[in-house]
Amino acid sequence: MIIEHVEVRAVEIPLKATFRTSQSSQDSRRSLLVHIVTDASEGWADLSVEDEPIFGHEFIGATWVALEELLIPALRSGALGSASHASERMRGVVGHPSAKAALELALLDAELRTAGMSLSHYLGGTRERVDVGVSIGIADSVGELIGTVAAFLEDGYGRVKLKVQPGWDSEPIRAIREAFGAELDLQVDGNGAYRSSDLRHVASWESFALTMIEQPFAADDLASHARLGARITTPVCLDESIASAAGAAGAVSSGACTVVNIKPGRVGGYLEARRVHDVCQALSVPVWCGGMLESGVGRAANLALASLPNFQFPGDISATSRYFAEDICPPFVLTDGKLDVPHGPGIGVEVDPQALDRFTVRCVSL
Repeated sequence: MIIEHVEVRAVEIPLKATFRTSQSSQDSRRSLLVHIVTDASEGWADLSVEDEPIFGHEFIGATWVALEELLIPALRSGALGSASHASERMRGVVGHPSAKAALELALLDAELRTAGMSLSHYLGGTRERVDVGVSIGIADSVGELIGTVAAFLEDGYGRVKLKVQPGWDSEPIRAIREAFGAELDLQVDGNGAYRSSDLRHVASWESFALTMIEQPFAADDLASHARLGARITTPVCLDESIASAAGAAGAVSSGACTVVNIKPGRVGGYLEARRVHDVCQALSVPVWCGGMLESGVGRAANLALASLPNFQFPGDISATSRYFAEDICPPFVLTDGKLDVPHGPGIGVEVDPQALDRFTVRCVSL
C-alpha cells in the first residue's frame, strides 16, 4: 500500500444546542478530518481533539503540527504493508495518540475498502445493532434538565448520562430519579472535576442507585478512585485514565475501576482499542464506547468498535440528530434505543463532499 495523497481538514459543524461539561462549553464541534488516498483506495478518519488541552495534552493546533511535520512524513517514507505497519512506523513519535489514531483509521478504512471487508468484521464485531445512550450536558436549571431528559426518553434512549461538577450533582441527580423513577438506567460523569477531599460527597451518590460513576477524579488519581470503589457498591468507571491496554490492566488490578470507557482516540487507535477490549474481557471487566461529539465518520467507526462482545453497556454514540441538524455523512437514526452498525467496506459510510466543503475552515493537502 502506497500513500499517494493526504488531506487534513479542520471542520466546524454547528451543534443543535450548547453542550456543557465540567471542563468546557461548546456551540459547535470542531475537529480534524483526515483523508488518505492510496494506490488502491481511499480512507477517512475523524480526529477527536479539543480546541484546547482540556481533557488531555492534545489540542487541534498542536495536533495539526504533529500531523503535518512528524506523523504524515513518517508514513510517506516508503510502502506500507498494512495499517498495523503504519502504527508501528509512528511509534518513533512520542505522544499524539489521537493523531496516530486518525492516520491508522484512515489507512485501515482504505485497506478494508480494497478487501471488501467492514471495520466491524475486521475488529471481531458480533452485533448488527448496538444499544446507545445519550449524554446530557450541564443545564441552566433543574427544570430545564428534567425537560431535556424527558425529550430524549421520548426519542427512545434507554440510558441517560448526566454531566456533573461540584455544585451541580446531588440536586439534579435526585431530581431525575424522582421524576423518572428507579427503573431509569442513569449514570453520571465528573470528567475529573472532583478532588480527593470530595470522596465522601461522591460516595454519597450511592443512594441514587446509579448504573455507574464515571471518572470523578483526575486522570492520574487512581488512588482516589480505588478508595471510592472500596466504599461503595456502585461501579466506578474510568475514562480519561485509560490510555492503553496496559493502563487499563493496571487500573483494574489497582481496584480503581470495575468498568472501562474506551475512547479510540485516547488510546491511540482502533487496534489498541480492540486490545483494551480484549484485556478487559480477560479480566471480566465490561467496557463501553465513549464519544467526543464525532461527525458521521467517527460515529461509524465507534459503532463498529461497539459491536464487539464485551461492550456490555450502551455507548455515548447517539443518533446524528442528537447533536447535528446536518452532518457530513448520511444520518444515523435511533430505533428502539439502538443504532445499526455499518456493514459496508471499511467504516461503511460515504462523505458528502458538498457538506464537507461547507463545514471546512482550513484544509491542507500533502
